Parts: sequence; C-alpha cells; structure tokens
Amino acid sequence: MDTATNETVQQQRAFDRRLFAIAAVLFPLIILFGFGRTYYLRGFFDFPPVGVWLVHLHAILMTAWVLLFIVQVRLISTRRVRLHQRLGFTAIGLAVLIVITGFFTAVRAAKFGPSAFQAPLPRLPFLLVPMTDLLMFTILFSAAIYYRKKPAEHKRFMLLTAINFLPPALARSPIESLRAFGPLWFFGLPTAIALVVLFVDRKRNGKFNRAMIAGTILMITSFVARLALMGTETWLSIAKWLTSWAA
Repeated sequence: MDTATNETVQQQRAFDRRLFAIAAVLFPLIILFGFGRTYYLRGFFDFPPVGVWLVHLHAILMTAWVLLFIVQVRLISTRRVRLHQRLGFTAIGLAVLIVITGFFTAVRAAKFGPSAFQAPLPRLPFLLVPMTDLLMFTILFSAAIYYRKKPAEHKRFMLLTAINFLPPALARSPIESLRAFGPLWFFGLPTAIALVVLFVDRKRNGKFNRAMIAGTILMITSFVARLALMGTETWLSIAKWLTSWAA
C-alpha cells in the first residue's frame, strides 16, 4: 500500500471514529429525551405507574442495547477489536430477547392500551408501527452480523440499527409542538439523519457506501409503507388476530 492510499484509509477510519463517537453521544440522549418523561423519570411527571412486568423487561433490554452500543463504539475507538467481537455474541442474544419482548409488549399495548404513551392513532392500526420497527431491527442487525468481517458495511448497518430505534423516542417528545407534527417529526428526523450521514459519508470517502444506500432506502421505504398500510383491512385483520391471543 503506497503512502497516498494509506493516508486515505487513515482519513476514512478517522472519519468513522468521529461519526460513531457522535452517534454514541446522540443516541442515548435522544432515547432519554423521549423516554425520560414517560419511563425513566416518570416519577417526576404526571404519568401512571407501569405495572406490567413485560414493559419493564423490554425497557431493561432496550437500555442494555443502548449501553452496549456505547461500549462497542468505545472499544473500536480504543482498538480493542477482540473484546468488541466477543461482545458481539452478547448483542446477538440481546437482540433476540428485544424482538421477543418487543413483539408481546406491542401486541399487549394494542389490545389493552399502552401504559406510558398514548399514540395519536387508534391502537390496532398503530400496531403496525412497532411491528415494523422490530422487523427493520431484525433485518438491519442481521445484515450487520452478516458483514461482521467487512468493517465499513458492518459499522453502517449498526448505525442504521440505532437510527431505526429513534422514532419511538421521538414520538414521546416532551415538546408538544414537535409531537404535533406526528410522522413528519418522528419519521422525518431519522430520515434526515440517515440522508445526512449518507451524503457526508459520500463526500468524505469519495463514493457512496452500498450498504448505507441499501439500508437507508429500506428504512425510509418502511416509514412510508407502514403509514400507507396501517389503515387497510388486511392489516386490521392481522392486528385483530394478533391481539386475540393477548392475555
């Protein structure tokens, strides 16, 4: 590898480290921004207590995921790659538990009503939103695992996995004027973040990363699709069937 090529690679790696350092700060802050009032700090606000153990379990698992994301970014920035890889197996197990608990939490909320947050849409149509969140999480994280030996693709799929988790937090914004924008806010901001990262990545590295393009298109398409399909008879029939099993 000649000097110029090596310098380019080093610049790309430095950009990636800065990008993920920013993500490791903003990701937990946005999660706390949304869920602080309705869950983590709910004792300071006028919200009823969460009495369902399943909600607490899912919240614990999601919190663990956010913390693990921060730790993994830190390990890579300090070049502790071997430990990062070992913790990846923990992430796989945690992801499985998140999907399972998230599924049953969403179904229960659709049948009995959410204990922490009332969506501005009827419960059965809105069920498609968290279900699609879980589906996208599964796809993006699976892609990250598949490309685990290709750092550029792996990192970008992990970043998209984090961005995919932002809408639920943004929808719970304590700022009413932002919540009033509805999907334009809680889907629009993640879309804007993903597009900014995509084009900044293109500018810094001289080309588009195909993984980032594919993941961004898929995520944005999922935002549009769930809004288009949530009120259809087909989805309502599926939602009724799913909630009929909830106890």
